[in-house]
Amino acid sequence: MFIHLHMFLPTNEKQFGFWKMRRSGMSNISIANHIGITRQGVSQALLAMDEKVEKSLREMARANRIRVEKIDVVKGVLFGRSIPFNTNAYIFVSEKHGMQVWYEHEGECISCNEFTKCIEFIWDFAAELGIKLEKTQDPTKMAEELLARIREAGAA
Repeated sequence: MFIHLHMFLPTNEKQFGFWKMRRSGMSNISIANHIGITRQGVSQALLAMDEKVEKSLREMARANRIRVEKIDVVKGVLFGRSIPFNTNAYIFVSEKHGMQVWYEHEGECISCNEFTKCIEFIWDFAAELGIKLEKTQDPTKMAEELLARIREAGAA
């Protein structure tokens, strides 16, 4: 189940552009060379953007009563546990879809009105992270694979 909630995160700022480049795998020096600024300038911009991403993720978690377990500011993902729903919850920062909150649940995805939106979001977010997913029409399996791959990358 995805709930699309917007929270202010300046996606049109240069800092967000640097953050997206780093998230896609570019090094600070590559970003600096690509943009034509110093590596220190990129580092400072990324530190500022990391603070904004973390603050936005934490605010979204607080607004949705999600207990924070882990935040990956580089990938733009918060792992937590929903207090009212007593289930795992995830918050994602997506350039295309804004901030998304997802609650783990058992459901009938095929009959859900949000089926297409879920599939689209999962594919888009995986692409933003440079992750290739197995082809399937089951959003639950896709989300599980995506989250496992994000966790693996964070543990490496």
